[in-house]
Order: sequence, then C-alpha cells, then structure tokens
Amino acid sequence: MSRASFVPESDRPRLALDSALRAIAQVIVGKERQVRLALACLLARGHLLIEDLPGVGKTTLAHVLARVLGLEFTRIQFTSDLLPADILGVSIYQPGAERFQFHQGPVFTQLVLADEINRATPKAQSALLEAMEERQVTSDGTTYKLPEPFFVIATQNPQHLIGTFPLPESQLDRFLMRIELGYPDPAAERALLKGRDRRELLEATQPVVDIPTLAGWQQRAARVHASDALLDYVQAVIEATRTSGLFTQGLSPRGGLALLRAARAWALLEGRDMVLPEDVQTVAPAVVAHRVRASSEIPGREAVPRLLAAVPVP
Repeated sequence: MSRASFVPESDRPRLALDSALRAIAQVIVGKERQVRLALACLLARGHLLIEDLPGVGKTTLAHVLARVLGLEFTRIQFTSDLLPADILGVSIYQPGAERFQFHQGPVFTQLVLADEINRATPKAQSALLEAMEERQVTSDGTTYKLPEPFFVIATQNPQHLIGTFPLPESQLDRFLMRIELGYPDPAAERALLKGRDRRELLEATQPVVDIPTLAGWQQRAARVHASDALLDYVQAVIEATRTSGLFTQGLSPRGGLALLRAARAWALLEGRDMVLPEDVQTVAPAVVAHRVRASSEIPGREAVPRLLAAVPVP
C-alpha cells in the first residue's frame, strides 16, 4: 500500500461518515443541515419526526438514508382507517397446528417510514409507542424483539391541514428530534429543475456503509466525552426551560438525556471526540422545541434560540 493511500485507523470513521453525507446530498439538494441532523438522530439511536408541507422531500430523505446506509426499509402509509394490527402484525389461528401463529407486521424492519403519521387516529399512532421506546412488540402476551438498528422516521403534515390528528405529548416525546425541510433556496431549486428525477437518483443510489459499520458509529457516538463543565451547561439549559418563563412545561429528565445524546452524535459528525457547547446549541431546537410548551404566542422553535441566548456559555 502506498503512503498516499494509507488512512489512519482513527480517521476511517470520519471518512466513511463524509462519504455517506455526500451520497445523501446527491439526492437531497441544499439541505445539508437537515441531513446532518437526521444522521445524528440515527447515530444517537433516536427517532426522527419531519414536519412540513407535502412535496418538500420528507419521504425522499427517508428513502435515501435507507439506501445509503444499507438498511431494510418499509413505508407505512398512515390513514384514518389504519389499525394497530396493520402496523405490528396479527396472530392467525392455524387449524393444523391447533394454535395461533404471529405474523409480523411492517414495523419489523430496520428503517420504518411512518408516512403522514398524523393522518391516522390516536389508536393507530399509539401502536408505535412500545416499538420506539423498548424496541420490541408485544402481542398476546409474547414479546418479539425488533431488528437492530431500528429507526423510525415519521412525517407529518402541518396541523392546520384538513384531516390531521395532533400527536399527543407521549408520542412526541418518543422522537429524539423534530425537523423541517422547508422550501429549497433558488440555487437548490434550479439544480432540482435541471437535474435528474429524484426517483431515478434513488434507484441508482448504492449503499456506502454496512450494518456493522453503522453499529460501530452508534457505539462511538455514545462514548463521545462530555466534560463536567459541559454537563453544567446542559443542566443550565434544562433548568432554564423550567424557570425562564418562556415555557409552561419544561424539559423532563428524559428530554435532558436526549439533548446530551444528540449533542454527542453531532460532535461525532463534526469529527470530534468531545462535546462542545456549540453542539448543544446546534441540536437544541430540534430536540427541545417539540418537548416544551411555549407560554406565549411565540412558537417553540423560536423560543428555544431565545432561551439559549440567555444561558451563559462556560
């Protein structure tokens, strides 16, 4: 092997992450920050909620993540007549064996796209609660483990659109992050108009990493160092959500842990083995806004940056 082609062991995860991000950017144009947040969410072993208008690329992002990362993929279209059994599976009686046999539903895969999740009733939405938290499904008293990794990407339409059911707090809390894609900027939109059809690009997209590599990334993200000073800062942010007056409902302890997990994963994406306050500030709007309740007309996404500006950085 030549000296030029030698890559130190410590740099290989960084290069693989960069390759994955470049492959995703070939399909999702002009949304680098949102793509990095989505990948950080997976590295932190969380789940992702994408809220936006139809047609901005929510479903495409889920598809390309699955292809680039080599994940088994299932899309579940949530509608008002969807039943929990349509998601989890059902036990069917086998006359010959004189017993019931459980037939796994589409949730038994590595990346689940719950498309337009807020078009289903709360009963159907709640079918994902155990799967997202415990990574298992219980049916007729028997528990079935879900595959690893297990990543749920849910899309939801804005609540003012017709035919939507708002997600309850218990469901929202299962999502590590909530993001928006938004409209593309003029340069990205021109690239979309001049480029190939996104479906063709998806078909041509090949896996960049394998499952063991992804599992190694997740383990490495969990080990990213957080100093005592950094933990002091995270605690100050958590306390401010409860006492600043910006919110009537602050972060729970689970929400605080989610903030730290996401910051560790973002630090790994930035090529560092320690968390900085900037990492916390970057992921906080996506992690915090859907877990708190603003005390005024200010949306949670706008109140979180105000909160961060008021908390001293060590």
